[in-house]
Amino acid sequence: MSRYIDGFVIPVARDRIEDYRRIAELASQVWKDHGALDYWECVGDDLEINPEDGPRSFPELAGASETETVVFAWVVFESREKRDAANEKILADPRMKDILLDPDDPIFDCKRMAYGGFKQLVHA
Repeated sequence: MSRYIDGFVIPVARDRIEDYRRIAELASQVWKDHGALDYWECVGDDLEINPEDGPRSFPELAGASETETVVFAWVVFESREKRDAANEKILADPRMKDILLDPDDPIFDCKRMAYGGFKQLVHA
């Protein structure tokens, strides 16, 4: 059975990772309560790539500064339809007020976050 995955790449200041973890832990419960099968939030650890090798690093891709790292996250749903239905419920969930970023002290810049929905191609 094919799954549907929402993916995220987010530059976050290194000194705000614990703040980010707090909202990610809350978000994981909201998403799973509304149908997510699996929820992952991962913080960059080994992100240095030799530019002569060819691939771009995640920090370069995300436009991360020297004081930032990258969070790579994904949420797994049964299908796109289930994801779409879950997102409607998630946005209406009252717990979201505890997750939304404080405009006066945001943990990360939403305009620099990359997001997309993905069809499963291979899962081994």
